[in-house]
Amino acid sequence: MSTLDRTALAELLRGVDEIECVTPDLNGVPRGKVMTAEGFLEGRRLQLARGVLLQCIMGGYPAARFYGGDDGDLALNAEPTQIYRLPWSDTPRALAICDADELDGRSSGLSTRGLLKQVIARYAQHGWQPVVATELEFFVFAHNADPQQPFQPPLGLDGRREDGGSAFSISSNNGLRPFFHEVYQCMAALGLPRDTFMHEMGVSQFEINLLHGDPLLLADQTFLFKHLLKEVALKHGLTVVCMAKPLAHTPGSSMHIHQSVVEEGSGQNIFTAADGQATPAFYQFIGGQQAAMADFTLLFAPHVNSYQRLCHPYASPNNACWSEDNRAAGLRIPASAPVARRVENRLPGADANPYLALAASLAAGLYGIEQQLQPSAPIQGEFEVPDNLALPCTMHAAIERLKHSGLAMRLFGAEFIEGYIASKTLELTSFFDEITPWERRVLAAPA
Repeated sequence: MSTLDRTALAELLRGVDEIECVTPDLNGVPRGKVMTAEGFLEGRRLQLARGVLLQCIMGGYPAARFYGGDDGDLALNAEPTQIYRLPWSDTPRALAICDADELDGRSSGLSTRGLLKQVIARYAQHGWQPVVATELEFFVFAHNADPQQPFQPPLGLDGRREDGGSAFSISSNNGLRPFFHEVYQCMAALGLPRDTFMHEMGVSQFEINLLHGDPLLLADQTFLFKHLLKEVALKHGLTVVCMAKPLAHTPGSSMHIHQSVVEEGSGQNIFTAADGQATPAFYQFIGGQQAAMADFTLLFAPHVNSYQRLCHPYASPNNACWSEDNRAAGLRIPASAPVARRVENRLPGADANPYLALAASLAAGLYGIEQQLQPSAPIQGEFEVPDNLALPCTMHAAIERLKHSGLAMRLFGAEFIEGYIASKTLELTSFFDEITPWERRVLAAPA
């Protein structure tokens, strides 16, 4: 870091005592350590046990062989452009998004942020730059102290709870404007640009669209925004949930990914020819997505609950079909001007790790271009999914598909894929260790 950078950083951290140094684990959860501002400014090395990157969502770990038998350390190296004062903190506090690197300086094969950087570098070898945007859906619920009880929307200003008739409403009756006002203030303070915001179809469900840009930047912004939502909600006595399907009989929450590719320097969209028509690269990108989506389903739908969303497929398509502006297709081509031609991957849920979902989707598209794969015929209207374009609809099936994927091993490395599968297998086993209320209610009934 240059002297000027150090001076600017010292000014940014003036009055700050502690810095949260975090990196995404395999689930996209911020993991790390809290460091003194003094130590941070001095450049002291911060180390973290390797196994933390494979931590299960329940808190446990797979066998040590998946992250090194001695569970040695990784170095947390702060990304200079991703250091922030935390606007929601009552005391001066900061956060730094970090890379998890081997002690010799190489990116760790277990780091999802590192995997995304590798995919972007593969595009750069062709003289290309991928451009993405994320649409994140989430629910805002009342305080939920007992996980045995269902989530409920907050009390509205009329004393009632929303009952599902408020989709696309702009009313203030839900009483959430103070919460969202602080969310917007915090976004502005962190430099997170927002495009559109709306009330989605679910009960107390909302969606925000982040502006398109560099994939690593968008992954950092999505990661930071999810953290921001939960922290601000706590201040307002609310619970923000980014589960894929927190409520029965209600649409789930997605994280749609819009993708295009431009030439470095000129910024020309390689999906569109000079005459405005789609290029071979556009179709090959779709072909790559189709070829990989079944293998990569576990990367886009990472939890048991993810498949609750996918087995109720309205607006949450669990297929690898593609279509012009059809929301029932897993790959949708939104209506746009030729310059903005893009491919929307509608499979990822709001629970997906943004770094991993972007890495998987972009790697699949590039694979299609490099192998000159051709997509299936586009679908329109109502359709039945062909068997070869169906995706795993349970977590067990998705684990088995990823386990036997040579493509995933080639693109992301055996170290990551094997560790990811081990962690996800523990998650599924933990789920099956519990008996659900449905089983007790229905299966224990008298014959």
